Amino acid sequence: MSGLLALLDDVAAIAKLAAAQLDDVAAQASKAGAKAAGVVIDDAAVTPKYVTGLPAARELPIVWKIARASFFNKLVILLPAALLLNAFLPWLLTPLLMIGGAYLCFEGAEKVWHLIVPHKDHGPQQAETLDAAHLEEQRVKGAIKTDFILSAEIMTISLSQIEIDTLWIQAAALAAVAIAITTLVYGAVALLVKADDLGVLLSTKGRLAATRAAGRRIVKSMPAVMVVVATVGTVAMLWVGGSIVVHGLHDLGWHLPYEQIKHAATVASEAAGSAEGIVTWLVTAALDGIVGLATGFALIPIVIRAVVPVTGWLFPEKA
Repeated sequence: MSGLLALLDDVAAIAKLAAAQLDDVAAQASKAGAKAAGVVIDDAAVTPKYVTGLPAARELPIVWKIARASFFNKLVILLPAALLLNAFLPWLLTPLLMIGGAYLCFEGAEKVWHLIVPHKDHGPQQAETLDAAHLEEQRVKGAIKTDFILSAEIMTISLSQIEIDTLWIQAAALAAVAIAITTLVYGAVALLVKADDLGVLLSTKGRLAATRAAGRRIVKSMPAVMVVVATVGTVAMLWVGGSIVVHGLHDLGWHLPYEQIKHAATVASEAAGSAEGIVTWLVTAALDGIVGLATGFALIPIVIRAVVPVTGWLFPEKA
């Protein structure tokens, strides 16, 4: 009897330890996912453009193709790579984060630049000159490439926020972040790309006048919704990219940008009274975004005059 009780005590202790470790996984995943929120917003804002101009019946299958590749990128390629990097070359994490942050700054600044200096969009012309199957293949490939870059940034940011060194907890937390973020992003994308179809269905098939009116409002509001989503994505890119650059420079020894932003946020929060927390966040995010915009504008001529020509020379078939 005493042996059975001892066994039950051992089982209870193991269960308690497992529960505590699962709590650690959940806590680390939550913290890591929150830090990557800006990239997540950008991911959700970028993807809908890849189904524009394609048959409505192909929208959800295309979103699923991209989502499936995103799961593979995160769980099969990037998760093991991130863990190996963290184990053997941890000093590379900050430079890689900064490269990813610089990419986000460039993407965000390029969108702002296109608003200031409008350019011709060749998307519709491409849709007219390519057959639907070929266009879909090109769009999916482009979306997967973009997703891979954003996924790498998400996984690297997430790993940098995990404070527990146990390998399996790190792996489980990263896997949880990858699954949750991918499901969230592509679930939101699916809702966005099919919302207008739902509106049309309600407006034409609804039995009640209120239902038909709601459907018409959905259809009319979708262009504005997509503009808002794209704007939020751009702001998020600049904010997150600038924050990564500022913190990376701080970690590498140049403390001035970080300290100036922190000082400005502290001064503003002291004058805010009960809104101290939100003011601190707003000022920090705004200044990080300004740094991101400045960094992106500085990178635009470098990319156009150096990176693009070199890429065209190395890969002429993709030029």
